[in-house]
Amino acid sequence: MNGTRIVLVGLVAASAFAAWSTRERVDIHRTARQLVVWRTLARFDDPIVLLGDSIVEASTLPRSLCGHAIVNAGIGGASTASHLGSFLADALGSKRAALIVVSLGANDTVISDSVERYRSSYRALLTELAALTPRRAMVAISPVEAGLGDGNKISGAAIDNFNAILPELAREAGATFIPMPSMPEQHTIDGIHLDAAGYQVWDKAVLGGIESALCKSS
Repeated sequence: MNGTRIVLVGLVAASAFAAWSTRERVDIHRTARQLVVWRTLARFDDPIVLLGDSIVEASTLPRSLCGHAIVNAGIGGASTASHLGSFLADALGSKRAALIVVSLGANDTVISDSVERYRSSYRALLTELAALTPRRAMVAISPVEAGLGDGNKISGAAIDNFNAILPELAREAGATFIPMPSMPEQHTIDGIHLDAAGYQVWDKAVLGGIESALCKSS
């Protein structure tokens, strides 16, 4: 009996350590990314800021477009409830962005599949961002590849439901909605994160949205 208890205690301790270690790595990464974004924003005036999760973080868009520097402010694991508005306000300081593009939603489906919760937190974020820029844009959530690695962790149905409310939310906020064209059948490396084929579609859609929202109206 005592042996069984010792084994159970060991398993609990090991699980607790693994969870703590994972959280610590996430926190370290988030802190490092925020520092990178902060330092990058300090170098430019009137930038185009891409605010988002790991899909944004791993993107390789051009350094500038229509005379404005593009700053990648993607942070792996971010959601609409990650206080990105207050972080960006602190990072910009007295500056304003020419355009803020938001690409968030996949991690929200992990937190909750509630459309109303997603709508509420996204609306709150857009309200915060309105004080930082005259123009905002919202990117549709990329689809997952079900059955492939991490793709099973995210509900494709939840992503569809979230995407369905984004055009209306954009109109309500006076933001530009950037739809995502159909992806190739294989477009991720693990079910969630985009591969080269996926980014080819994503990049083209985002750059086209930026041109419509900023370049053609400047």
